[in-house]
Amino acid sequence: MTDAGRLNRSAALASISVALLLVALKVWAAWTTGSTAMLGSLADTVLDLVASLATLAGVWVAAQPADENHRFGHGKAEALAAMFQVVLISISALTLAARAISQLIGEARPEGAEGGIIVSLIAMAATLALLAWQRYVIRQTGSIAISTDHLHYKSDLLLNLAVIAALALDQYAGIAGADPLFGLGIAAWLGWGAWGASQAAIEQLMDHEWDDAKKARFLEVVARHPELKGLHDLRTRSSGDRDFVQFHVSVDPHMTVRQAHHVMDEIEAKLLAEFPGIEILIHPDPEGLIDETGIAAEDLLAAHQRSA
Repeated sequence: MTDAGRLNRSAALASISVALLLVALKVWAAWTTGSTAMLGSLADTVLDLVASLATLAGVWVAAQPADENHRFGHGKAEALAAMFQVVLISISALTLAARAISQLIGEARPEGAEGGIIVSLIAMAATLALLAWQRYVIRQTGSIAISTDHLHYKSDLLLNLAVIAALALDQYAGIAGADPLFGLGIAAWLGWGAWGASQAAIEQLMDHEWDDAKKARFLEVVARHPELKGLHDLRTRSSGDRDFVQFHVSVDPHMTVRQAHHVMDEIEAKLLAEFPGIEILIHPDPEGLIDETGIAAEDLLAAHQRSA
């Protein structure tokens, strides 16, 4: 397993550990307070646990090396794990909204606010520690599964604040209906988070191109080579923590195959220095020949400059 794979696995295990602790605390708090907001927080934490287990499975599979049946590796397992999390978050949001509406109609009131507030404060402290570790791992690996898990746990901070506010307003300020209304707000927040998290996973599953800024940085590295006469038909995609690129370059038509191959090796070495772990496929063309479907590097750079 690579260093990135080990870091991703450690982040997933940390998520599972935190989720187990919080489930135990929130079961007690939801039972003693009867709070819809706390029940929503518990439901979200249970789904956090299931999602973290899915994340662990996803990053473990994604870290496996390429084999005969998966020549491009297993990186998309991370996107599949992320989509599984999105489904769970969506179910949690719908269930919580239904519970909040039911409580509004029935006019039930939570009790024992102190216990719920203490549990929420402990949950926030544990979540902050987990988020710090996840941020470090994401910076090192760029894992989409850990990023989705990180997004979910960031929402937990607001969720726990909402639980504290709901309990305090209902119990101490005497504002009836605060608890279910906060529950509805939490449900809406979870739904919005699920929508946002799904976009990155879908883009990776659909082999979405890199953004213009990353492409421009890539092209700038390629352009440093003096033998290169042009670049076209650039295609990019990501799979887990790995990037894949293929493109055509124009070289002096009088070069021998050996000389052209040497130029390709030099370009590849420079790119690997700037983009570690990237998988590159370069096709040399004689200068002046561009495929009918090719996209020139100049056009890509111009598009980036227009959008900047």
